Amino acid sequence: MLQEGGLLSLKRAVFNNLAPRYIGKVLSCNGLYGENVFSRDWDVLILLDTCRVDALQAVANEYEFIADVNSIRSVGGTSAEWMANTFTQKHTETINETAYIANNAFASKLFSESGYSLPELPFCSWKTVEENDFGKLEHIWKYEPKGEGGELGHLMGHTPPRPVTDRAISVMRNSDYERVILHYNQPHKPYTADALDENRELQEHEHFPFDYLRRGGSKDTVFNSYLNNLRYVLDDVKLLLQNIDANRVAISADHGEAFGEYCTYEHPFGSLNPVVRLVPWVITSGEDDKTYIPEFDPIENTDRDVDVLLNALGYT
Repeated sequence: MLQEGGLLSLKRAVFNNLAPRYIGKVLSCNGLYGENVFSRDWDVLILLDTCRVDALQAVANEYEFIADVNSIRSVGGTSAEWMANTFTQKHTETINETAYIANNAFASKLFSESGYSLPELPFCSWKTVEENDFGKLEHIWKYEPKGEGGELGHLMGHTPPRPVTDRAISVMRNSDYERVILHYNQPHKPYTADALDENRELQEHEHFPFDYLRRGGSKDTVFNSYLNNLRYVLDDVKLLLQNIDANRVAISADHGEAFGEYCTYEHPFGSLNPVVRLVPWVITSGEDDKTYIPEFDPIENTDRDVDVLLNALGYT
């Protein structure tokens, strides 16, 4: 008979391995877990990639536009999973009137690239729309110039928030979509905010935070860098809200992030870990005072490679 400690270890093993690797995936690919954001009332949805509920709560008092931080259960443990379960055929009519301004490269892989497929499992039934079902679908990372910073146009791993903010302001000032979704990369690793502020290279806990944690590194050190990356994007959200007209703006995330909770790191596909699947839900508004003119030039750079970008973000 299992002792109490052995039974607890077994329960943890089931939660950490069986659920995320199989049960969670089967639930996910049939749309049986989480709440689709299209079931809620909003004009603009701002996604902060990997933003946790407790993280947004921790910085809320620094931003006037964040009042109550509520939550919603995400339909995905990863970005591609969230997209596949959000942009479904059930919501095609709404998606027809929606502009999706995406800095997340998985939007390109899922909707615009050939050769990418979601996991196929027994009893699995993905019902995701196609690229031409969107009112507008822009891949912001494609616009970024290569520049002198290497393959990505910079050395820090992913496109900064400002191009998303600029395109959102331009689109909303010049178009009339029923709904607009903005997908920022931050606070997703690498955690670049401090390095950019201090004009230095990334340190290990910023560039490879989860390898650092697995080797026994300080969780507080990593989490503080993560919070600063969240502040980095929220500063742009503040600028955005001062330059768009929107009665009901929701601030949320596609999924959260695990820093070792339940022996989980990052955000595995199909994860049922609550710190991954429970994400923020904040309601605010925007008023265009026209104090900012977007500077970002939306000219597609054919030299950009989606796989290089994903590798820089830690995906192989």
